Amino acid sequence: MAEWTYIQTEASERFCHIQYFGYTKRQRSSEVDFVITVKEYTNPTDPAMKFFAEADKQTNQKIAPYTPIGWGPNLSTALYECVKAIRRFDYEPVDHT
Repeated sequence: MAEWTYIQTEASERFCHIQYFGYTKRQRSSEVDFVITVKEYTNPTDPAMKFFAEADKQTNQKIAPYTPIGWGPNLSTALYECVKAIRRFDYEPVDHT
């Protein structure tokens, strides 16, 4: 167990380690860069969901905006679920002009 996991001493608080990953999605004739933030919790509410991944951009913005996320018992599962969610819908920035 990593040393940082011993920092959390209050059960009511949530302490986590944060990592960032980059992902480039190809859609039609463009590429969209996403930053995925992964949080590893020391004492998750559900032990099967120790890792939480969340994209920095929403997809499907024109119909029903969706923020891609992924949960899992390990880093690779959470990342995989988040990337799978990014692939589900196109990134459609809304033009506010």
